[in-house]
Order: sequence, then C-alpha cells, then structure tokens
Amino acid sequence: MAVLFPTTIHPIPTDPLAAYGPLVALRNPESVEPEPYTNFSVKKITPTIGAEISGLRLGGDLSDEVMNDLRRALLEWKVLFFRDQDIDRAEHRAFAEQWGALEQHPFFKFFQPGQTDADVTTLAKDAMVGGVENNWHNDVTWHEFPSFAAVLRAVEVPEVGGDTLWADTAAAYDLLPQGIKDRIDPLVAEHDWINSFGKSMPAESVEALRPQFPAVQHPIVRVIPESGRRVLFVNMTFTQRIIGVSEEESNELLTLLYRHINRPEFQVRLKWEPNTVAFWDNRACQHYAASDYFPERRVMDRISIVGDRPVGIV
Repeated sequence: MAVLFPTTIHPIPTDPLAAYGPLVALRNPESVEPEPYTNFSVKKITPTIGAEISGLRLGGDLSDEVMNDLRRALLEWKVLFFRDQDIDRAEHRAFAEQWGALEQHPFFKFFQPGQTDADVTTLAKDAMVGGVENNWHNDVTWHEFPSFAAVLRAVEVPEVGGDTLWADTAAAYDLLPQGIKDRIDPLVAEHDWINSFGKSMPAESVEALRPQFPAVQHPIVRVIPESGRRVLFVNMTFTQRIIGVSEEESNELLTLLYRHINRPEFQVRLKWEPNTVAFWDNRACQHYAASDYFPERRVMDRISIVGDRPVGIV
C-alpha cells in the first residue's frame, strides 16, 4: 500500500520501530477514488479513522442509496459517530439488522447478570462493577467467524471519563517497515477466550462451552474483501501465539505489533454524550474503553453483527 508521506520509521538494533516525524497513511486504498457523500454530512475527526455523520436518523427506514453511502463511509473511516440519536432498543436493533445477522455473545451472561435479550448486550458499570474493557482488542476474534461490526449506543454516561478509543489497523499495517511485513504476511496466529473470559467463569461453564468454541487460527494480516485493504488482525486480549515460530519469536512479533497499533497517529477518541451511537468495522480497527470513571455509572447497549472467516494474503 502506498502512503502519502514516506514512513519515518527508522529501525535501530534495539528498536525495529523507532520513529519520528510524519506517520501518515492513506485513508483508502489507492484503487478507491474518493466520492462526495450526498445523503448525509461527514465531518472527519482524524486523517484516517473516525468521522461524525449528521443529517441522518438511525431509527428510521434507510433507503438503499443511504445504506450504500454508509457502507462506503464505514470502509473509508472504519468508525462512524452519530450524535443526538434518540432511538430505543428496537430501533437500535433494526439498524443493526440491516447489516447482517445479529450475534449472540455466549459469555456476557456470566459477567453482566440481568441481560434481557440475546442479541443486545447491556454493559452497565458502576460502584459495584468496574469497567474491564480497557485493553486494545477486536471483538470475538476467538470465533471462527469474528464480528463484522458493532453498534454501541450510549444509554447513561458519567459526567467525565469513560471515553472509547479506536485504532486504525489498516494504517498500522501500511506504515510497518517492509522487512516486518515480509515476516508477518504469511503467518497465522491462534485466538482463544480461555485466558480472558474463561478466567472469570465457573469451571463447569468453561468445560461446557469449550467444545463449542475451540481455539481458532486467523491470518495475522487480514484482507478486507470489499477493498483489498490489508489490516493487522492480532490483539492482546485474544491472540495467544503465532503458529509455526518459536515462543520467543512469537512474543517478540506480537509485542512489536501491539506497540505499533498503539501509536496515537492511528487513533481516534470519542467523548460520549447521551444518545451518541458509534458504529465500527471490527475487521479494520481495534477499540479500548477507558476505565477512568469508577465509581460513576456508565451504561451502553451493544449489538454485534456476524462476520465471515478472515482471509489472508493469497
């Protein structure tokens, strides 16, 4: 992938990702010709990731023309923000259903009691339940078919804190040194839930669910089929190891990639307000929920959309 400015990552013996100066990636692949959006307004938040969409109510019936523009915007910006969306749970679900089958998360009932719907997860945090999502991750990569996207709606937010951040893993891949790309392009990694969700679940529940959700393998570099864009598809929450290399090399490469994804140049940060909705492409970005608001209350409703099997570089 080409970049707007030659990468200024200058490997040194003790740090293969030493960098200074501009780190600027393309927002779209070179093959995509930018077109204006005619069905809503788009305000970019950073150069490559995150855009605020206005002039659209998610709870209404959206035409094919509007949906096509939203698909294009999601591919371009990876995460879309919608303010002042006074929609209820049924409208939230109806919007998500236009993108595909809805996901039923098998583990949240163990961590967030009182869930009333299989396809809408209420994430309620307060003085009794602190936020634990403050780690960079793609959702559900332990599944054979990881989530395509997620729609998160703010129900109740603290006065300050509780922001969510997203990292552009397409830009992160583009700005890797070629030598590192050559090493990781053909590799696959193992993803599992045992060392995350499994650590806090009753042993009998882990044993019952394990046959349904065994460890899976996905390419480290995933290709987005609609655009051909290459993205990094490993995360510190669910990725266990790289297959076919030594433990030492696996740890070295994963640590390097996680650090690279964490660069501020690849990030966008959302300050939530009531009735704000975030919609992101789970294939092309990671997210991190800042847990700095305890013991204040923060309530979010999330719906995830079923994805397909990740495909690597052919």
